[in-house]
Amino acid sequence: MEHKEDLIRYRISRAAETIKEVEMAIKNKRLSLAVNRIYYAIFYAVSSLALRYGFSTSKHRGLKAWFNQTQVKTKNIDVTFGKMYARAFEKRQKADYDDYVEFDKEEVEADLENAKKFVAEIKSLVLVDPGEPGDIEAR
Repeated sequence: MEHKEDLIRYRISRAAETIKEVEMAIKNKRLSLAVNRIYYAIFYAVSSLALRYGFSTSKHRGLKAWFNQTQVKTKNIDVTFGKMYARAFEKRQKADYDDYVEFDKEEVEADLENAKKFVAEIKSLVLVDPGEPGDIEAR
C-alpha cells in the first residue's frame, strides 16, 4: 500500500514539475513544446488518479477513456475538466505530429492556467494532504 501512495505522490509531483516546464517554454517562446508539456501535466495527474482507483493502461487513449467513463460521466469530476483533457490531447497531437503548426501565445497561456486548475483538482482528489508535493494551485 505504501508503494502505491508513493507512486501517486510521484505522479502528482511530476505533473507539478511539468507545469514549471510549460512556464519556461512559454517564456522562451517554445509554444509547441509548451502545448506538449501542458498535455503531459494533465496526463501525469490523471495517471495518479487512475492509480488511486487501481486502473492501469499503457495507452493514452485508454487513460482518457477511463477518465471520461469513471470520472466525468459519473460526475465525480466536472465536465469542464474532461473538455480540458480532450483539448490538451488534441493540441498535443497537432504539436507533435502535424507540420507547420503555430500556436497563439495568449491561448497557450490560457491553456496553462487551465492545466494548473486541472492538476490542482486532481491533486485534491488523490492526496490525503494536498499541501504537497509541488504546491500546484490554480491562480
